[in-house]
Amino acid sequence: MTTPVLICDDSSFARKQMQRSIPDGWDVDISFAEHGEQALEKIRAGKAEVMFLDLNMPVLDGYETMQIIRKEDLPVMVIVVSGDVQPEARKRMLDLGAIDFIKKPTDNAKLIEILKQYGLYSGEATATKRAESVAPVEKENKADKLDAYREMANIAMGQAGESLAKLLDEFIDLPIPNVNLITNNELHMAIADVQRNESVSAVSQGFISAGINGEALVIFNDSNFANMVKLLGYEDDNSNSSLELEALMDVSNILIGACLRALSAQLHSVFSHNHPIILGRHCDLDDILRSTMHTEDSLLAIEIAYSIKSQSINFDLLLLFPKKAIDLMFDKLVQSTH
Repeated sequence: MTTPVLICDDSSFARKQMQRSIPDGWDVDISFAEHGEQALEKIRAGKAEVMFLDLNMPVLDGYETMQIIRKEDLPVMVIVVSGDVQPEARKRMLDLGAIDFIKKPTDNAKLIEILKQYGLYSGEATATKRAESVAPVEKENKADKLDAYREMANIAMGQAGESLAKLLDEFIDLPIPNVNLITNNELHMAIADVQRNESVSAVSQGFISAGINGEALVIFNDSNFANMVKLLGYEDDNSNSSLELEALMDVSNILIGACLRALSAQLHSVFSHNHPIILGRHCDLDDILRSTMHTEDSLLAIEIAYSIKSQSINFDLLLLFPKKAIDLMFDKLVQSTH
């Protein structure tokens, strides 16, 4: 009997990746939703017995969607597929009724294990025919490219968030990454979530592999430092400046290191990186951005606005890639899905 399956993710790139992972032998009718509101409409219409659900989405995210499914007792088995791999994220969704949790990019062995465990499918894991039927991502299509970069950033963001959550023993609220192809002059306009009316401090770290190079910046709003120092549990040495610098460097090392490891895995490239550099302390954001190494006309700018709501802490991770690296990254991302 055919099983109606729903893939709910705001990324077309991610939906195609998930579709390619579904084994050929599983008799399914696959439909798609870009956010939770669309997913709920399909579930209520009987178009989903099994749903693969992302967490970070516009309109209605995975948590909100799962709360409504539980409240209305909707008849659907939910498997979370997310870049947010924090233990707390997993616990929240399982407590709301999801049957399991798979991290992005999809682990096919884990998927088959879950399907067998719940009696959904017990055949071969092969998904080559399914993969061949999925429409290719178009290199010439700007929307497709931005979507692929956003999904790449989403996975890197989640792994960096997990590392920071373990360090701080706090839940890290993760956004939808802000991704733009821009000119260098437009860079300051692309950083939407940094408070421009307050001073900031920033650390920069360059990285490079074969054909791909870039720069990672961690930007701290100075008003957050006291809470971050307290959260890190540093002993007071009567030098606020020293403690702030230590907090800035420690958080930057965790975020950038975890992010680069996630990028390396997705792009099948090993990045070497420079020592971190203090770009500025207690200064204007535009002064910080003028200090970056990029002078090229075209950039890929990825902004991730992390927050720890329980501690009123916000900070940004900014990834910058020059034009010559952009197409190569896209080619590597597309190849990894086949």
